[in-house]
Amino acid sequence: MEFQLNGRSVRTGGFPAHATLLDYLRNNGLTGAKEGCAEGECGACAVLAVAGDGGGSRYRAVNSCLLLLHSLDGQEVHTVEGLACDGVLSEPQRAIAEGGGSQCGYCTPGFAVSLFAEYYRPDRTGLCDPHAMGGNLCRCTGYRPLRDAALSLGAAPDDGFRERLDRPAPAMSAYSTPCFERPESLDACIALLAANPDARIVAGATDLAVEANLRGRRWPKLVSVEGVRELKTFSETADAIEIGAALTLAEIEERWTDAPAVVRSWFTLFASPLIRNRATLGGNLATASPVGDAAPLLLALDAEVRIAAPSGARSVALRDFFQSYRKTALAPGELIAAIRIPKPLPARLAFYKAAKRVMDDISTVAAAFAIDTDTDGRITSARAAYGGVAETPVLVSAFERALLGRPWNPSAVRAAQDAVAGMLTPLSDHRGSAAYRLAVAQSLIEKCWWETREAEAA
Repeated sequence: MEFQLNGRSVRTGGFPAHATLLDYLRNNGLTGAKEGCAEGECGACAVLAVAGDGGGSRYRAVNSCLLLLHSLDGQEVHTVEGLACDGVLSEPQRAIAEGGGSQCGYCTPGFAVSLFAEYYRPDRTGLCDPHAMGGNLCRCTGYRPLRDAALSLGAAPDDGFRERLDRPAPAMSAYSTPCFERPESLDACIALLAANPDARIVAGATDLAVEANLRGRRWPKLVSVEGVRELKTFSETADAIEIGAALTLAEIEERWTDAPAVVRSWFTLFASPLIRNRATLGGNLATASPVGDAAPLLLALDAEVRIAAPSGARSVALRDFFQSYRKTALAPGELIAAIRIPKPLPARLAFYKAAKRVMDDISTVAAAFAIDTDTDGRITSARAAYGGVAETPVLVSAFERALLGRPWNPSAVRAAQDAVAGMLTPLSDHRGSAAYRLAVAQSLIEKCWWETREAEAA
């Protein structure tokens, strides 16, 4: 395999499927990227990947501990060591150093990388957004000087880094090794899966690499869908919004320009910027995690998944897709091709995430509500979906039965809460007890009503 590292071509080989870029960097003397958590939470391992942005490119900060080395064939990466020029620090590095944004220094390279990507963001017109460093954690310095460093930076200079963004990003061409395959077409991907029934599909690897790093999982072959063009489309018509399964969350956020405010805020609650730059919507659903952030909102939106299979395409309503813990309706050799959200979108849509941290945390309970009413104010459709309260994400059918035909008022709220209590059977774990989860699930219905009332009164 061959890729660009800090502007120089690197050729290497002989690595197993689970090897990460972080492994490679540290074994080759580039030790600025650190392993802090090995699951993409701390950001100490951050590096820059050159990604497409229309006809040009942009730098995306990603977790090298979750970036599979084989996925980099033909791609471009910069580490913190490559940001300085002739021994002179880049402006983001200088601002952090001079502003007291580093103490022990362990996390500092990751912060510098994330701020560098924001500094050179092609569509930036004002100051740097400190939230660009939201995927980086600091245990000793504190965040004020890091925030101040971001807000001190002006426009990026017309240097080599800026000039690079005027050229297209590297294409995701076909790549093949005995343990890792990256096809370019959906037909080729389906054929590979048929010929290798033990192969595991991988996209951004934000879940799979955690399995490898922390649980020691190994696979005889991985089939990457990053290069499959048919899985990276986005379209919106009068009838539906269709999202390619291999689009990253960051790409979806950029393409869905007229997304409802609830959906736009949902993006910011979905893990961290570093994760959103790699994680795909199809991958989040295929893992079937009961605490995944995508499923509750998409269930409330009555979404369906379009599945590609050797026998042809088929569609499955998302409410029927999750069958048991970490098990979906996907048969061997099948993969999610796209997610379809029907229109019109609900008049009232809400998403809530209860977690120990507001940002960059796993949900204790996630909930989404979609409610429509007629001209008399009576409910014509109502969907409530939850994560973290059962072995799968769940659409509570009793919620709609309890509300249909009623006005959206406190009496309806109480009926909906009773319906939810009758269907949910959450478990207790280190994030919250069963009683707590059920209480949160019920209270979020009332929160939705209060917010609806306040919005209508404004």
